[in-house]
Amino acid sequence: MKDNNCIFCKLANGDIPTNSIYEDGDFKVILDADPATKGHALILPKNHFANLLEADDDVLAKALPLAKKLANNMKAKLGCAGINVVQNNGEAAGQTVHHLHIHLIPRYEDDPDKTLCGWSHQSFTDEETKEVVEKLSM
Repeated sequence: MKDNNCIFCKLANGDIPTNSIYEDGDFKVILDADPATKGHALILPKNHFANLLEADDDVLAKALPLAKKLANNMKAKLGCAGINVVQNNGEAAGQTVHHLHIHLIPRYEDDPDKTLCGWSHQSFTDEETKEVVEKLSM
């Protein structure tokens, strides 16, 4: 299902021109309009899902193999040394467009900011860690 008010739905479904590098029945992959590095791409499902937590499992099952295929192509064709695969869910996690999307960010040996997708590390007491384990254990 498409959301007519969603910019990424419009991009994924061809309503707005893009620099597309891949397309199939479920996804369109475009170069990011504000890239972090050369070749930074977005995997966009053609159907609207606000984020990973709302997406259909069958779409998610296809997304990671597609990311792998594209990442291997980026390494072969762009000569990047690595790839960041980034997917944010919710504003607190940095999501700014509420349509599921996966960033593929080629990383090069001479990248000036290798901490682009980094985070600061925190320490927790054994008691705090035990409490988290108890809450999250399934």
